[in-house]
Amino acid sequence: MAKRVLIVDDAAFMRMMIKDILTKNGYEVAAEAENGKIAVSKYQESSPDLTLLDITMPEMDGIQALKAIKQLDPAANVIMCSAMGQQAMVIEAIQSGAKDFIVKPFQAERVLEAVKKVVG
Repeated sequence: MAKRVLIVDDAAFMRMMIKDILTKNGYEVAAEAENGKIAVSKYQESSPDLTLLDITMPEMDGIQALKAIKQLDPAANVIMCSAMGQQAMVIEAIQSGAKDFIVKPFQAERVLEAVKKVVG
C-alpha cells in the first residue's frame, strides 16, 4: 500500500511540485494545506504516514504546526521544508521533532531521499 503524505505549503505551485514528485514515485497525497492551522486539522482527518511542512506560512507557521501535530501524535513523521538561510528555524524544527528537512528550491532526488529515509 502506498505511503500517504500530507503536503503543507502556502504556495500552491510548491504543493503541486511536491505532489508531482511524490505521485510519480508511488506515494499517495492524503491531503494538502496552505497554512499550519489547516495542516493540523487535515492531519487529524487524514492520518498521513508523513507530513511535508513548510516553515514560513501565514496564520500558523510550520514550527507551531509541527508542535501541534506532535502533541496530537508523538509518533508523527514530519519533514520540514525551508528556504535557504533559515538555519535557526531548522534547528528548532529538529529539536521539536522533525525527522529531516529539505531546502528550497527542491531537487526531486533530495525530496525522495528524505521521504524514503523517514517512511520507506
